[in-house]
Amino acid sequence: MQIGSITTPFGRRPAKLALVKRQLEIKELPEGKSIEKWKVFRDICEAREKLGVQDRALAVLNALLTFYPETELHSDGSLVVFPSNAQLTVRSHGISGRTLRRNLAALVEAGLIERHDSPNGKRYAHRDRAGEIEEAFGFSLAPLLARAGEIAHMAQKIAEENRLLKRAKEALTICRRDVRKLITAAIEEGADGNWLAIEAMYLSLVGRLTRNLERQLVESILDEMSLLREEIVNLLEIQLKTENMSANDGQNDRHIQNSNTESINELEPCFEKKQGAKAVEEPKPCTARIKAFPLGMVLKACPQIIDYGSGGAIGSWRDLMSAAVVVRSMLGVSPSAYQHACEIMGPENAAATIACILERAGQINSAGGYLRDLTARAGRGEFSLGPVIMALLRSADQVARKTA
Repeated sequence: MQIGSITTPFGRRPAKLALVKRQLEIKELPEGKSIEKWKVFRDICEAREKLGVQDRALAVLNALLTFYPETELHSDGSLVVFPSNAQLTVRSHGISGRTLRRNLAALVEAGLIERHDSPNGKRYAHRDRAGEIEEAFGFSLAPLLARAGEIAHMAQKIAEENRLLKRAKEALTICRRDVRKLITAAIEEGADGNWLAIEAMYLSLVGRLTRNLERQLVESILDEMSLLREEIVNLLEIQLKTENMSANDGQNDRHIQNSNTESINELEPCFEKKQGAKAVEEPKPCTARIKAFPLGMVLKACPQIIDYGSGGAIGSWRDLMSAAVVVRSMLGVSPSAYQHACEIMGPENAAATIACILERAGQINSAGGYLRDLTARAGRGEFSLGPVIMALLRSADQVARKTA
């Protein structure tokens, strides 16, 4: 059934093709279609930002809906309401006439209502002898019926986005609390590690938080904060295990020592078999799969690679991976060796490993062979970037203290 016809606005208001398009869509409404008007209104409130309407416009739309006598909007009846500005002002909580006109125009522009103007621009209705409305001039609510499905889908997407954002914020709050308290405990109790550098990374992540957060940003910061928390826990766990092993060795009158923690051995796998020794299963303290570390942590530990970034800067993992390709060639690492590392470690970890090798290039005879060895060990779960990054951070911190 067709509802009304193509009409143009009264007075100086121009007729636009978008107006014609909307009215043609309304004319194609099927017979018998109906929707509960307050459900549509609630969906519009949920999707108001997408629709481009503000709270005052919603108050005006609410007032217009109160002048429609039925609970449901029907395609086989008149959907035009014709209240005066004075009546609308009262039901819109006393807003001024100028504000009322501006928000009525906003509702029309958003495609939520249509003007059905009389010859003189007044709002009124013609009734038959039985008192039924034959034709009315005012504001048509037909767009609400025509767009009900679209608006409902829009509201559902926004509600789901808000739900995911809320969950991400909650997870980030918990992760921030964990990282902050673990760092504080480690510093206060004198745990080994470059905790000032780790705290600086934490503060850098927190500094990226703004007042109006988007979900993608929250999830990105959450991922990096979670990795930082995992690394802190790994550091504390390794230290506790080391202390327990030292205590047990002391009871058994045995003592094993490796004081050169800053050497290139930090880049070596977790253990090596001595020549001639039997293949005996030994505990592997670093069998965890390699994970990507926060970019800021990698760059702080390996600042030399920044010079090979585009424009002498690295602002993303993509920039780091591009710089790693340049450094790979400079170090004499073959494309096949680097590609294999990317497949086993992941492209981010392979790039970070190249950055670490660059920092210790003077202590490595063959960068290509060294990378192949690390890749093979990584494939067996015998290599972790954690000790590498932490060792380089400690070295950088010691150099900074000496030059200060």
